Amino acid sequence: QVQLVESGGGLVQPGGSLRLSCAASGIIFSVNHMGWYRQAPGKQRELVARLDSRGNTNYAGSVKGRFAISRDNAKNTVYLQMNDLKPEDAAVYYCNTYPFAIVSWGQGTQVTVSS
Repeated sequence: QVQLVESGGGLVQPGGSLRLSCAASGIIFSVNHMGWYRQAPGKQRELVARLDSRGNTNYAGSVKGRFAISRDNAKNTVYLQMNDLKPEDAAVYYCNTYPFAIVSWGQGTQVTVSS
């Protein structure tokens, strides 16, 4: 059974940093394109960072230069380093494959940015 478990969220002040983790079982990250998505209240889920099977990365304009996606194949884990967080980054963050989310969504991890 394929399962994704996100962790690492929390409350942070504007300008702060967080590192999110996504651990997987039943799916091999190294051969899949993986992405981090987020969904804020009242908004659609959006893809903010992606990492293809060859290690190429791409970011949404709103997070470019502040977020970094990476992968540890040995741990079958994908990370999202988030720096200089802004109130508009507050959302529930999820990982999944892209361009299509073919795995059942995990519970996500909540990121709150507030002073």
